[in-house]
Amino acid sequence: MTGTVRLHRVLKAPPERVYRAFTTPDAMAKWIPPYGFTCKVHHMEARLGGTFKMSFTNFTTQHSLSFGGEYLELVPNELLKYTDKFDDPNLPGVMQVTVILKQTSCGTDLSVTQEGIPDLIPVEMCYLGWQESLAQLAMLVEPEIP
Repeated sequence: MTGTVRLHRVLKAPPERVYRAFTTPDAMAKWIPPYGFTCKVHHMEARLGGTFKMSFTNFTTQHSLSFGGEYLELVPNELLKYTDKFDDPNLPGVMQVTVILKQTSCGTDLSVTQEGIPDLIPVEMCYLGWQESLAQLAMLVEPEIP
């Protein structure tokens, strides 16, 4: 369990909106699944010690993969730290995700680190999935719709 991905992106949206996208079930279901997948958020308690459970479904094959975790640290509009654990016993271990948000002159500097990626998942595929998710996050949080 040594796989790690680090991502960085600047979003044209305030940290409050980006943070809300990580802590609102309907928002997560919209932006977090990589291209070609749908997402169902079964539950989400975005609070210290709270848990979440969701599943991704491959739209082509209809194969689903469920996972969940626990919120380890939350600083509104600045930081989220949580665990991820797949329900599939072939994908063992617990991953840790750290999301850092910093206000910038044009929006939010976003850094994401995911550590402990199971050996069965190629790190480059995980990185690609996150890139797709962050592109969808930008489409959700950047529009200014009155």
